[in-house]
This record gives sequence, structure tokens and C-alpha cells, in this order.
Amino acid sequence: MPGENLSRDEARERAALIGVDGYEVSLDLRSAVGEDDTGGPRTFRSVTTIRFRCNEPGASSFADLIAPSVTSVSLNGRDLDPGEVFDGSRITLEDLAADNELVVDARCAYSRTGEGLHRFVDPEDGEVYLYTQYEPADSRRVFANFEQPDLKAPFRFEVRAPEGWTVWSNGAGEKADGVWRFAETKPISTYITCVVAGPYHYVTDSYSRTFPDGTTLEIPLGALCRKGLAPHFDAEDVFLVTKQGLDFFHDHFDYPYPFGKYDQAFVPEYNLGAMENPGLVTFREEFIFRGKVTQASYEGRANVILHEMAHMWFGDLVTMEWWDDLWLKESFADFMGEFSLVGATRFKNGWVTFANRRKAWAYRADQLPSTHPVTADIRDLQDAKLNFDGITYAKGASVLKQLVAYAGEDAFMEGARRYFKRHAYGNTRLGDLLSVLEETSGRDMSGWARSWLQTAGVNSLTPQVLLGADARVEELAVVQEAAESYPELRPHRVAVGLYRVTDAGTLERYARTETDVDGARTVVTDLAGADAPDLVLVNDDDLTYCKIRFDETSLATLREHLGSVTDPLARALCWSALWNMTRDALLPARHFVDLMLRFAGRESEIGVLQTLHAWAESALTHYAAAGWRGTGGRLLAEGARHELYAAEPGSEHQLAWARFFARTAGTEADFDLLRDLLAGTAAVEGLDVDQELRWVFLEPLAAHGAVDEKALSEELARDDTASGKRHQVRCLAARPSQAVKAQAWAQVVESDALSNAMVEATIAGFTQGSQRELLAPYAEKYFAAIERVWSERSIQIGMHVVQGLFPSLQQSQATLEATDSWLDSHREAAPALRRLVLEARDDLARALRGQACDEAAPLA
Repeated sequence: MPGENLSRDEARERAALIGVDGYEVSLDLRSAVGEDDTGGPRTFRSVTTIRFRCNEPGASSFADLIAPSVTSVSLNGRDLDPGEVFDGSRITLEDLAADNELVVDARCAYSRTGEGLHRFVDPEDGEVYLYTQYEPADSRRVFANFEQPDLKAPFRFEVRAPEGWTVWSNGAGEKADGVWRFAETKPISTYITCVVAGPYHYVTDSYSRTFPDGTTLEIPLGALCRKGLAPHFDAEDVFLVTKQGLDFFHDHFDYPYPFGKYDQAFVPEYNLGAMENPGLVTFREEFIFRGKVTQASYEGRANVILHEMAHMWFGDLVTMEWWDDLWLKESFADFMGEFSLVGATRFKNGWVTFANRRKAWAYRADQLPSTHPVTADIRDLQDAKLNFDGITYAKGASVLKQLVAYAGEDAFMEGARRYFKRHAYGNTRLGDLLSVLEETSGRDMSGWARSWLQTAGVNSLTPQVLLGADARVEELAVVQEAAESYPELRPHRVAVGLYRVTDAGTLERYARTETDVDGARTVVTDLAGADAPDLVLVNDDDLTYCKIRFDETSLATLREHLGSVTDPLARALCWSALWNMTRDALLPARHFVDLMLRFAGRESEIGVLQTLHAWAESALTHYAAAGWRGTGGRLLAEGARHELYAAEPGSEHQLAWARFFARTAGTEADFDLLRDLLAGTAAVEGLDVDQELRWVFLEPLAAHGAVDEKALSEELARDDTASGKRHQVRCLAARPSQAVKAQAWAQVVESDALSNAMVEATIAGFTQGSQRELLAPYAEKYFAAIERVWSERSIQIGMHVVQGLFPSLQQSQATLEATDSWLDSHREAAPALRRLVLEARDDLARALRGQACDEAAPLA
């Protein structure tokens, strides 16, 4: 990573100096196939022509390029010596004219880390697949450019590829004389250009819309994946959601989709969920399901499809000026993805999933020492890479949801429409959005923005209920609190719901009011005189972004009746609040586990159930006292086994409990059942143990030494695919052996031979909650290695290693002190590296507080 950073100040200076008129990029990818005996990285030829203007003739600037070598550089017809002007990441440009033409001929490297032009060899059939991934700044690994979002330009790509391949880019393409040539794009940023090439399986469809003026918009649709995944590819559902989304956004945005075609590529070894390249959206191929999954997986995929589609307007048509305002695209896409999911598709309970799962990501991020306002201070590209986080996405989306409640949906949408038309193909800052929202809502947005976008931290809201002698509410107030480090008290538009246990045993709402909470204590006058509630829910309907707390009566009610809350959103909010209390050491982990065991079996929402499973595992692994951990593990496995047999045969709930049982298995009886299910000598009525579920069952068996390497090799022979290889690597690294751990560590930390996907799989297998003692020696090794790894490896691999190998299972004061010692002695380390270590330290300190709370707790 040295020399590859770009600061905000450098970007601003360059943007003030130059404007880009267009790019022509020619790539020769025929070197992707065949043997490579060069001894160095496998490379391809990249020739780029950039036409640009300079506002100060005679001035100097630079272009960006990360490449093993540069063959030639020409500026305005003048040949420059690559050895003098190219330093490995920048090309110095001196004595610029008013109008300039730069031509760079380079040898760029194929990537194995998912950054730049990634090359993947399918182990199933030996086929090679390529795709690009750039955000925030990796297009410079493929062609020379000005790598910052506010230097937009039209692009023309041409690609030479091996025989039999198809090539896609942002624009429509045609092959002639062995060369794929693509239509010129609209002005877009470098980071959303894209090339996908290989023998992909490709399916087509089309979308048509007639507008009120009689004009018709035709959008060719395409979807592609590796040939090996074609039998599992349900392209018809992808196209269904795509068309529903296009209808929804055209209904609401009043701006026709501007980028021609709409291809969606599902690609291997992808680091992200997806990327919004206009005309050619890329997704991780795990969204193609090889086995049975729950509706939560289909909902998640639909949400990502719609999130990326929203970016066509928020992010691609109108783009943030610099990464400080990343939220201008990501928060909006996260909100609009959920908004359109509920409004246009079959997933009508999307806001339940958002409240339960997505916001949990935000709450965690907003309590880390690295928390930041939604509008962040992004000093450079390393900062930008780390800010694709729960605040920029989920908190930002939550804040926008609250803004819709504050300003009104009509005003919000009209503001979006004006924003698109006013800034099409341009770049914006926060003030540009606020100005249109002020126009449409008639409200002053500056105060709202200061509270919600420009300050960090999450508030907690707690009800205070005073009952009169007649057992009615005399006064109900909402108390707002903030962390000492971020003391901002914010205005919240909330719904307050009163619930009571009915004669039928259900917990139902009988009174609700909306009110504005502002300051430390707000009296909710509308609820005075109401019957005494069994439960008060202070953020009913999830209108605002806050941590919900309960008064003593409400908490006692939930301990006995949580599973009886009839409204799925209210129930999800209660679960979320209880989980936040567990993380905050206000509810013992064993009590959360007890609640999950007693009530999760009654949960109707499959996405909520799967989240509860993950939270229960986390409660046991991180927040349960060491002395109770064994008991808790047995209770979870027994409960999961009971629910597995009790669930409706063949249901998605049965599948979720089967997966959870495998993850909590810890006794010989548990392992015997998993082995028998794999062998077919035991069965659970309705449960199809397909290939994906087989790997789920094998990992805990491997981690506990209950299957050997031979069994894992035999399983790979049964599933000799790219997915099967990743599963096998994870299971191999999970085995409880010193030699196994040493080998996995060396493969990830001491070598760069593994691809990004194999690094991720190895780390996932390496860290097992049942192997704390075995992993203890690696705490010291971790702190000795991470600065070197960060300096030598790509930022994506560096993040995998620093986050994934932190000794989070060595939960002791000694590990905390070792972390503090590293931070104290590495004050000059890269800020992004220090941030990751600080975050891991905070998670560890939180775990220790949770364990102390659990240790002091009475038995559940």
C-alpha cells in the first residue's frame, strides 16, 4: 500500500486545476489464459488516452496508475521517460497546456485480491473468469486515470479477449475483427467503470416503460454467472425484482434510467455484496443459491438488487464530490432499497428485517471509538475504504427514514426529483441536498442536519410511567440519554405504543401516539389517562434511530410474554432492544440465551429468527461468563435439537434450526446425529441434507476432531466446485491441531499465495470458539505481524487479517493490555490500521464488561 494513497487536499487541488473531457481505454486480456512463465505477476496490456483541460497552462499535476511496468508515456505528442515520470502509483505531468492528450501504454497486473481486474480459475472445469472491482480507487490498477469521484468523464472501452469469450462493459458492446468495442458512456466517475469477461452463462430479458408524453423507454436486461452455477441460477427471480424496482423508481424519481442497458453479473471471489457500476452491476455469486435457503436469503438478495439500482440515480447520475459525503449515495441507496423492497416486491415485512438486523450493524458501529458523523471527515483513500460501514449505510438509512417522518414522504420524494434534475452527471455536497429539501418541505434543514448528520453517537430512550390511584397513566415521559463521549441529545419523531396482555395470552397494542422527543425528558401528554400498560415501547413502528430501553414493568412483561407480541415489527424491536442491553452489560448473556430458548421457536419472521440465532451464539461466545459457557452451549444445542424436530417438516424454520444445531453442537451425541444425517442413517422428516447443508454439518465435526482430512477430501470429491473448495479450506483450517493452526497462519500471514476468497475461508476456519487454548499463542504473533502485513498487502487483505485474526477469543485483561501496548508503541502506524485495532479493542473491552455482568447474574 505505500505510495498508493491520495489525500482529500491533493484531490481538491487537482480538481481545481483540471477537467476531463474523455477516456479511451484499450485492454488486451488474451494473456488471461494459458501458461504464464514470466516469473512475475501475470499481466495484461492497457493503453489509455485521456483528453483533459488545464485551467493554468504551464502547471503540473499527476495521473494515477498502479502497474508493474509502463512501456510508454506521451503528453501532447511529447514522449516522456517512464523511468522518470512513473513511480509505481503516479505519473508526473509537467508543463500542461490548456488542452491536453495523455497516452499511457502499461502492463497491468491481474488481481487475486478482488481489487482491480480479478482473475479466477474455476477448479471445476479450468475456465478463467475476469471482472473488475474499483471502489474506492482501484480502476488505476487497470488503466491510467484521474482517480477521484469529481473528475467525471465519458469513457470508451475496447477489449481483446480469448476466443470463445464474451465481454461486457458499462455500455452496449459489439465484436468486430476480434475486438469488443463498447458505446461511449455518459460522464461517470472512474470507480464505477467496469469490465467483465469470460465464458459466462448469460440470460437476457427486457424492460419497457411508456411515459405520460407517449415516449417509450426500452432497457435490455441481462444476468450472468459462471457456467458451473448455471443449473442453480434463478435468473427469472432476478429479472422479476429488477423490473419491479425499475417500475418503482420511475414512479417515484421522475427521471428515466439514463444508462442504456442493465446487466447484472454474479462473479466469483467478490469482496463486497455488490457494486453499482452503471449498466453492469456486479454481485457476489453467493447470491446464487446452490441449495435450499430461507426466504430471508431471497429477501436479502432482492434488497441488494434494489440498493444497487437506487445507486443509478443516487451515486452514478449524481455523485458525491469526495468521500466525505459517501452517505449521499450509500445512505440513500440503503433507505431506498428497503423502501422499494416493501413498496414493490413480495417482501412486505422488509422494515422488520431492517429494524432487527440492519440497524444492529449501525448500533454497533456507532458505539465504537471510531464512530463518526454520517457526514464523515475522510482525509484520504484509506479512510474512505474503512467508511463503508454501519454508520454510512444503516445509520444513514435510519436517519433518512426519520427524515421522511419529519418532512413528509411527498416532500422528500419531490426533493429527490429536483436533486436529480439539478445535478445530473455532476457532483454534490451535503448543502446541495439540504437546499432542495428545504424548498420542498418548507422546513429549515440546518438544525436537523447538525443533530443527525454532523454529530456521532446513538441516544437511548427510556419510558417513565407514573400510575395514579385509579391504575391509569398519570404521566408518561420519555427520558433521552447519550454517551459521555458524544453527549448530543437529538430531536426524535417517535411513536409510543402501550401494550397489554389479553385474556387470550397475547401481548397487543391498545394505545399509540406520535410525538416529538427533544431534550432530556419529554412528557407524552396524549397518553395521560390511558389504562396501565404491561409494556411501553418508546420507538414503536421504528420511526427514529435510537436504543430502546424498558421500564421495570415492561422488562418483567417481556421475560414472560415476549413470544406473545403479535405485531412482528414490535416483536423485532423488543428483541433488538434486549440484544443492545446484553451488549451494554445491562442484561446478563445467560438471560438473553434463556429468552431465545423460550421464545425463538414461536418467531414467525424467518429473518428475525436467523438473527436471533446469530445473537445467541455471540452472547455465548463473547458475553457469557467463562464458568457458564459450557452450560450455555449445551442448552443452546439441546434447544436447537428440540426445535429442529418440532418445526414443520420441510419448512424454512426447520432449515434454520438445523443450521443452528450444527453451529452449537458440542457433545458426542450431537456429533453422532450430524454424522448419521450425513451418512443417511438418520433422518429428520422433511429435512433435505443437500450439499450446502452437508458442509454446514461438516465444519463443527472438523472443529471438534470428529472427522479427519480424508473425510473432507472425499467431500470435496463429491462437490469439486469453487464453492466446495472454499468450504473444504474452511473446514481444514477448523481442525483442532497445532500443526493445522500453524499452517493456516503461515498461509495467511506469511504468504500472499492465497486469493482473497481463500484468505477469508482460512481465517473463518482458523478462529473457532471451542479452541481458545489452542489459539492463545497467536495473540503475541498477531501484534508482531500486523504492521508488516498492512504495509505489504493490499488494503482488502490487510483488513481481512487485522480484523479476522485479532485474538478476540483471548478474553482477558492481559489481552486488553497487550492491545493497549501495541497502540501506545505504534502511534505513527497507518491511521486505518490503528482504527481497526481500536475497534477490536473496544469489542474485547465490551465482552469483558458483559462477562462481568453475566458472572454476577442470578441463574436464568
